[in-house]
Amino acid sequence: MRPERHQQLVAFLRSLGLEVGDRDLAPIEEALSHTSAGLARNHERLEFLGDAVLRLAAAEFLQRHYPNLSVGRCSALRAQLVSDRWLAELGEHCKIESVLHLGPMASGDQAGRATVRAECCEALLGGLYEAWGAGQGGLEPVHRWLSPHWQRSSSELLADPDRHNWKSALQEWTQAAGLGLPHYDCQERSQVHADPRRFHCSVAIAGQASHTGWGPSRRSAEQEAARAALAVIKPAPGA
Repeated sequence: MRPERHQQLVAFLRSLGLEVGDRDLAPIEEALSHTSAGLARNHERLEFLGDAVLRLAAAEFLQRHYPNLSVGRCSALRAQLVSDRWLAELGEHCKIESVLHLGPMASGDQAGRATVRAECCEALLGGLYEAWGAGQGGLEPVHRWLSPHWQRSSSELLADPDRHNWKSALQEWTQAAGLGLPHYDCQERSQVHADPRRFHCSVAIAGQASHTGWGPSRRSAEQEAARAALAVIKPAPGA
């Protein structure tokens, strides 16, 4: 590894709250080498490892900080804390793209940037685990980096359990109220990939009172429509 690249990685890891010392940063370099760059070693192996590391670290975090949560609530909360959406936001926050090796197609694909950030954050977790000794302390840097972010996200999600999962929340509410399942009607309004108003969706409850939402995918448009419906029929937390 060139000295200037080593210094760049050291500075990046310090920005995450991690001191490198004399550790071998080869796993970090591998994690930050996206497949699109065409290098001999790329992020895929460590992304696979990082998926397991992430889930274990999140479970440990929840047991340590929220020991009284039920298993069901812990499972639902962990699903949010390890989601691709959460990882993409983490990657944006820590500016992971500034240290990635990316090929020209991936660099120019603005619509796919969130996916790249999520994949490489997960790979970086695998790289940290290896660089810090795997089973001999490899989870320590993961907790040091992610715990402040998990604390903030957990507080938000526990204050608003429906956050990012509005379709399920709406379905639970309508069934409990004896209104049956919500009905979603989505229409594509744009052919532009990742256009935030590509899909328009309306949701009807018991055949009436439609609420609408927009999104770059059918799923996101449905979630937005469900969120709009919940805002009307279900009091906000603390209201």
